[in-house]
Amino acid sequence: MRVFCAFLLAVVVASAENPIDRLQAKIDSGQVRLNYDGPRGYLDSLLEALEVLPETQTLVFSKTSAQFRLINPRSPRALYFNDEVYIGYVRGGPFLEISTADPETGAAFYTLPQDGSKPARFVADNGQCLQCHETARTLRVPGHLTRSVHPLADGQPVFRLGSIDVSQKTPFAERFGGWYVDAIAGAAKGGAHRGNQVLLDEEGENRGPAPGYDPSAYPAPGSDPVAHLLLIHQTQTHNRIARAALEARRALKYREEMTIAFGEASPELDASVKRRIEGPAEQLVQALLFEGEAPLPEGLPKDSPLIARYAARGPLYELDLERGLLKNRISYLVESEEFRTLPDEVLKYVFRRFREIAAEDPERKDLLHKIANRPR
Repeated sequence: MRVFCAFLLAVVVASAENPIDRLQAKIDSGQVRLNYDGPRGYLDSLLEALEVLPETQTLVFSKTSAQFRLINPRSPRALYFNDEVYIGYVRGGPFLEISTADPETGAAFYTLPQDGSKPARFVADNGQCLQCHETARTLRVPGHLTRSVHPLADGQPVFRLGSIDVSQKTPFAERFGGWYVDAIAGAAKGGAHRGNQVLLDEEGENRGPAPGYDPSAYPAPGSDPVAHLLLIHQTQTHNRIARAALEARRALKYREEMTIAFGEASPELDASVKRRIEGPAEQLVQALLFEGEAPLPEGLPKDSPLIARYAARGPLYELDLERGLLKNRISYLVESEEFRTLPDEVLKYVFRRFREIAAEDPERKDLLHKIANRPR
């Protein structure tokens, strides 16, 4: 059992200022109306209200979420996302699953009941989601998971064969177990992966193609490999932002409490607090700058509508897909609310490291300096 001091609990109280809470306020005031329409219920209207592109659709058929009983290869769970919000949809499910990057708490989890007879109302998680979403897999903060598993024909993972918490460092060949992924033209040239397959026996020795699904049941026609890559980058980077924020706040609160109790902070205390802040902050720097990014395969689709819609948002959103995911190898999440509201001590460290790296990286020098020197 994990035990926290009272002053540590105080720093993880849910924020009233995240995208879902703001949307609920607009619904309550009549500024926004979510329409319940057809078998997808609130999904299409919610995507529009939160400005989430349907083209970000990725489809996972492993039974690895709360509505696992309804998920299988013929009825995969669909995921959609923007810089701040993730939405999960299961055909025939009683609710939509939503998580958001909360500047105060890390990931915050909600459901939206699929009941058109009542006004739309998000229900905040009571802690159930954190049984899986606040573990070592999420860096011990409320966070997100993108897993690669070995699924049977009904979508049930065989966990004794292992699973992988996928990050942008994970070799491409080990990704996407339990997911559908649209065809990659260069699959024979480094594009092979674990997606689109099921185990034919629990020993894992025989595999076959997943049977497929009805694409007309979903807002977008497929499961774009580019969307998969963006999802992996975002979930892991959001976790590192959250860890850097929460650990810094805890360390600073600890120093405050110790100073009140014992007087002026000692050099040893200051050094300890500094380490607690800079360790997670350095991991965040590495995620933001794609350190250790695994090589991508040839043949990734360059004509995906998702690529054009992302590029239209600015230089940080331009995709490369040859040398790496993003053209500038700097995460667009530096523009997110969660990043911008990091504690000053974390931002100072991150921006100092950006300047240091810029001195040895002429290709990214100007953009790194621009980010590091912008007003806060």
